[in-house]
Amino acid sequence: MQSEEQTTPEPEWWEQPGMPWNSKPTKADYWCLGWFGFVGLFGLAMIPLRAWLLGLHPPIMLAITGSRIGAASTGALAAVGEVQHWLGYLLIGTLMAIKFDWIYWWAGKLWGRGILEVQAANSKRAAKNIARVEGWAIKLGWIGIFLAYVPIPLPIAFVVFVFMGISGMPLWKFMVLNFISKTLWSFLYLGLGWWIGEPVVEVLDQYAKVANWVAIALLVVVFFGIFRNQSKKKGRAVEAVGNELEAGK
Repeated sequence: MQSEEQTTPEPEWWEQPGMPWNSKPTKADYWCLGWFGFVGLFGLAMIPLRAWLLGLHPPIMLAITGSRIGAASTGALAAVGEVQHWLGYLLIGTLMAIKFDWIYWWAGKLWGRGILEVQAANSKRAAKNIARVEGWAIKLGWIGIFLAYVPIPLPIAFVVFVFMGISGMPLWKFMVLNFISKTLWSFLYLGLGWWIGEPVVEVLDQYAKVANWVAIALLVVVFFGIFRNQSKKKGRAVEAVGNELEAGK
């Protein structure tokens, strides 16, 4: 009796490690992944722009980025009477700061923990931090949104926003709670800058003199980082091809 040789079928490309989905991707999966890529590039572009805007006019920085530094600097300027309509800058800044957060909610809705596992695979430290924050998110539920902007080096916002999508929270509810949370935190930083006042203004005046050079330096750093990462990827690809050729001899 002739035995048939059983072979294990090779996994499809979308089943390879590092992919967030658990089944063949749809258009929604491609769009969501594409948005993640866009947000990454947008974040890189904003690094030198933030430095330039801080020296140009902190309230504009607050309105465009919603950043903590922009809020604190605007509060300091408002305390000495140099900024009018600071509330408008703050609210616009909140909208700008949360404009991409729906993507993380969508990723949680589409892929569940898949996107968390992709990020956790980067390093043991990343996996540990994500697991820690995920435990908090499970315990706190929607209240975790109000802790998403705590200034500590943990991926709180990323994990919490993904978890809101996993939990089935409606998008409108998530965005409303997110808007309220970000606004409250911006008020906190603006109040801190207002309380400190004049010393912050003096620092801003000195920084404005070198802001353009700082922005240029950061732009160089960003491009250097991109070039180095691309060089490493090419090096790995060449090494992999060399290993395959060596194994085929």
